[in-house]
Amino acid sequence: MTGDRPAAVVPAIATHSSVVAVRSLARAGVAPVLACDGQRSPAVSSKYCAEAIDVPDPIKSMRGYADALVDLAARDDVITVLPLREADAYALASRRQELSEHLDPVWPDFDTLRSAQDRRTLFSVAADLDVPIPRTRLLTDWPDDDGPLVVKPRYTIVVDEDGQGSREPDVRVLDAGERPPIESVVDEMGHVPVTQEFVPSDGEYGFFALMDRGEPVATFQHERIRSFTYTGGASVYREAVDIEALREHGTALLSALDWHGPAMVEFRRDARDGSFRLMEINPRFWGSLALPVHAGVDFPRHYAALAAGQRPDGGMPEYRVGVGSHLLSGEFAYLYNVLRADGHGDPPPIGREVVALATSLYRNPNFDLLSADDPQPFVANGLGMAATLTSRVADVVRR
Repeated sequence: MTGDRPAAVVPAIATHSSVVAVRSLARAGVAPVLACDGQRSPAVSSKYCAEAIDVPDPIKSMRGYADALVDLAARDDVITVLPLREADAYALASRRQELSEHLDPVWPDFDTLRSAQDRRTLFSVAADLDVPIPRTRLLTDWPDDDGPLVVKPRYTIVVDEDGQGSREPDVRVLDAGERPPIESVVDEMGHVPVTQEFVPSDGEYGFFALMDRGEPVATFQHERIRSFTYTGGASVYREAVDIEALREHGTALLSALDWHGPAMVEFRRDARDGSFRLMEINPRFWGSLALPVHAGVDFPRHYAALAAGQRPDGGMPEYRVGVGSHLLSGEFAYLYNVLRADGHGDPPPIGREVVALATSLYRNPNFDLLSADDPQPFVANGLGMAATLTSRVADVVRR
């Protein structure tokens, strides 16, 4: 137990969002209880971790994982559970009724969740709201003679019928004229996926919100500046922005879904016409959770407050535009990929990217993991990366 403090369950995942959540909750007077499913999570090393509990891996047993969350929610000190990945959102929504016997759920019901996780349904809702979207159809309905395509799983998470496993199928990019047999793609995805036109990018943007039954409690926006590779992937540096179209589109979508809890709405600015086209909704907290905290919107704190029946004092929290946050290990991976030309197309000049990185570090010395107050997660993450690299080198040598 966590003494006199209320507690919140935080999934101990390998990404840095779990560390951000642990630090924010502790500063808000809420004891972070880590649910550990076997991942090497830097959050376990945080001095703010109040307790760590072993739980089943949702990839191997979604049912067992959900059962464990229900057991944790039944504790007298636990007031909420934070969804940090698709599996968390699925487990919480699918067992919402049981969980509501112990706490006030700050996440959507299962039908609403599936509306966001089913890309076909989501894009239909967006089209009705006049939110720009890529042309999207089922793979079996797409014409054979079209240009480059993006094949995405229709559902962002696929769970076995017996609940004994879950997975998140990968996205595939097909060049013009490249058309693998439909049957093989369906077998790989586990269902008939959706297919979208390829949208040439003039920037990747996110609209982030904590919603209270369709009404925004806190919102934030960022632009992705650098990713793990120069062709894309998870962001390693991003900056806060405030764009009216993003706010209008994101709020309209989440309000139409009567959304409850956290969500990230991803957009790509179309290089052809400048419109912000919907990519997907992530029905959970996001990997870049550190940035809004640095900029002034402490989403984990507001989430815990909403779970306790409170809303932010003084209305919607404001944030500082232009603030940026770095994932240092990712920044080095980005430079390595540029130097190796490890991606499609020609890489940007390495000298220019080194200067851009140095400039952003000078302007925005904010970090996702690195903290003088709580250095252990950064050290643990570095040691984990070193161990992984050593293992890969050893495999190459053995071959």
